[in-house]
Amino acid sequence: MYPNLYFFLKETLGIQPWGFTQYINSFGFIVAIAFVVAAFLLRAELKRKEQMGLLLPMEERIIVGKPATFSELAVNFLFGGAVGYKLIGIFFNDQQVNPQAYIFSGEGSILGGVLLGGLFAGLRYFEKKKQALAKPKEQTMMVWPHERVGDITVYAALSGFIGAKVFDNLENWDRFIQDPIGNLLSPSGLTFYGGLIVASITVILFARGKKIGIRHLIDAAAPALMIAYAIGRLGCHVSGDGDWGIFNSAYKVNDQNKIVEAAEWEYHQTLMDNQAFTRQLIQEYGHLDSIPHASFKGVSFLPNWFWAYNYPHNVNEVGTPISGCEGPYCFQLTPPVFPTTLYEIIACSFLFLLLWMVRKKIIWPGALFGGYLVLNGLERFLIEKIRVNTTYDMWGFHPTQAELISCCMMIAGIYLFYNSRKRSFSTSK
Repeated sequence: MYPNLYFFLKETLGIQPWGFTQYINSFGFIVAIAFVVAAFLLRAELKRKEQMGLLLPMEERIIVGKPATFSELAVNFLFGGAVGYKLIGIFFNDQQVNPQAYIFSGEGSILGGVLLGGLFAGLRYFEKKKQALAKPKEQTMMVWPHERVGDITVYAALSGFIGAKVFDNLENWDRFIQDPIGNLLSPSGLTFYGGLIVASITVILFARGKKIGIRHLIDAAAPALMIAYAIGRLGCHVSGDGDWGIFNSAYKVNDQNKIVEAAEWEYHQTLMDNQAFTRQLIQEYGHLDSIPHASFKGVSFLPNWFWAYNYPHNVNEVGTPISGCEGPYCFQLTPPVFPTTLYEIIACSFLFLLLWMVRKKIIWPGALFGGYLVLNGLERFLIEKIRVNTTYDMWGFHPTQAELISCCMMIAGIYLFYNSRKRSFSTSK
C-alpha cells in the first residue's frame, strides 16, 4: 500500500524521496482525480443534452470593468495564506511525521503564508485592473448549464465532505462522543453515502436556483457518479483506509509477507500469536469468536491477494507490525481480509460502462438516474455482506448504515424509473 507519494517512490523506485512527498496523500490525490473525471463527463453530457434542446441557458446580468473589491482581495489573501502556511512549511520540514496530523495542526510557515497570500491577492488585483473600465457597465449574458459544472463540482465537494463526516460520526456514535472535536476535525473517517446524500441535496438546490432541469441534470450525472465512486474506491484501496472486508480464514500471511493458503486452525493461531491486534478486535467485537470472518478459497487462476489481502503500510496503521519496518505506516493485517475495495472498483467500472452505453437509449428524463440508484444500491448491499462495518440492532435484525441506505436507494431508484416512464407517456399523449 502507498499511503502517500513518499511510500510510492520509496517502494517502487527504491529511492529516498524528499520529505515533502509524505504530505501528498494518495487517497486525497486519487479522490481529486475522481472529481476531475466526473466533472469532465458531466460537462460532456450536459452539452449533449443542450444540443438536443433538452436544457436551456439562463440570462444573467454582470458588471464588467469593476476594480477588485476589498472583500475579493481579502478572500484571495486568506486562501493563499492558508495554502502557503502549510505548503511552504512542508518544504522546510524534512522529518517524516504523520501528514494528517500536520495538516490539521497549528504548524506551518508564517512567512510562506504571508508571501503566498500576498501573491494571490496581487494577482487578483492586477487581473481586475487590467479589465477595469473608466465607467463600469452592466452586461447581459446567457449562461448554459455546462458552464456551471465548476460551481457544481465545488459545491458537491464541500457539501459531500461535510455529509461524509456527519454520517460517519452517526455510524460510529460511541467513538464520536468520546472525542467530538477530534472526530469532526479528523481527515479520516468518511461515509460515501453521507457525502452523496448531502451533496445531492446541495446540487439540486443550486440547480433549481439556476433553472436547470433537475431530471436531465441527474441523468447527466449518473455515469459520472458511478465512475467517480470506482476511482474513489481506488484511493481507498491504494491507501488502505479501512474500507476492507472481514477476515478470510482460508489464507494467511507467511514469514515473507506473502499471501498463501491456510488451514482453519491457522486462522485462530494467527490471532493468538498477535495478541496486541487481537485485543483491539476483542474490544471492538466483545469476544474472540465474535470477530467476523469467512473461509473462502478462490479460483487458482487469480492471485491469492484477490481473495485475501494484508494491506501492508495501510494509512490507518491497523494490524500487526511489519518486520524490519521503521517509522509510520508499518502495520499489516494478519489474518488477511477480503479486499472489498478492489471488488467495488471492478464492479462499479463495469456498471459505469453499462450506464454510458444505455444513456442515449433511455429517453425518459430521470430514468437513467433511477437505474444508477438501483445498480449502486444493489452493489453496495451485496458487498456489505463481507465488509467490516458498524451494525444496528433493529427488531432482531442487524443491518449496517450502508445496507439501510442502499435499500432506500434501490426503492427510490425503482420508483424514479417507473415514474419517469409514466410521466413521459403522459406528456406524449
